[in-house]
Amino acid sequence: MELTESSPPVAPVARRRWSLWPRSLRAWLVRAASVSVVLGAWELYAPHVNPIFLRPPTQVLSALLTLSSDGTLQTATLESVHNLLIGLLLALVFGLGIGLGSARSWLAYNAVNPWLIALYSTPSVALVPFMSLWLGIGDTAKVAVIALFSVFPILINTQQGVRYVDPDLVEVARSFCSSEARLWRDVLLPAALPFIFAGVRLAVPRALVGMVLAEFLISVGGGLGSLIIVYQNTFRVDRMLVPVIVVAFMGVVLIAAVQWLEGRLAPWSRRDR
Repeated sequence: MELTESSPPVAPVARRRWSLWPRSLRAWLVRAASVSVVLGAWELYAPHVNPIFLRPPTQVLSALLTLSSDGTLQTATLESVHNLLIGLLLALVFGLGIGLGSARSWLAYNAVNPWLIALYSTPSVALVPFMSLWLGIGDTAKVAVIALFSVFPILINTQQGVRYVDPDLVEVARSFCSSEARLWRDVLLPAALPFIFAGVRLAVPRALVGMVLAEFLISVGGGLGSLIIVYQNTFRVDRMLVPVIVVAFMGVVLIAAVQWLEGRLAPWSRRDR
């Protein structure tokens, strides 16, 4: 059918209809399309590559089902998740404790800051051998490595989030004779929460890196990192990619959980975006 002069252009009409869909639905459709395109290209390209280096997604899926059926994947995942959650919890405790404790005190800030800068500037991987030397080759050392990798984003963001609260807000609270406890509860913590959650979101990928690295360097007795090493040594790329995908999925789930929690505890941060 030919368009008359009064007929609206097809593209603007399609854009208007697209804009009527819920924003969350549009976001998920775009994400699904992106994943589908990448997986399709991978499936088409992989058969033209030496199977030692790359396998198609269908073979990776088959390997995932095989590792799941005999319990290998579940056992490794549970061990890694156990260490990851404990390490992240320790990072939260120390990061929030030191960050909040040093944010409002001139003495504490200047006492902590040189060590913070020095340790954060040092590549964390260089400290992993010391963790193994001091704590052995068990889960304790792995948990310590995860906490070490993830504590600094939480600590720094917490510290700076409190220090850079709008001075006018603090001044208004002081003018109403607010105590230090009420100042923290009503002004400092609410204003710093977006920074704190940003630090936690940054800490999650670093914790996953620390988890896999610890399983690479400290011991190969279990966990997803150990599976990667085992299947790398046997040139089973399809099976080697399975724990990699599981680690990536863990990161997506954890960051989504942090974002959900942020929406509940600090909804004003979403409105500001």
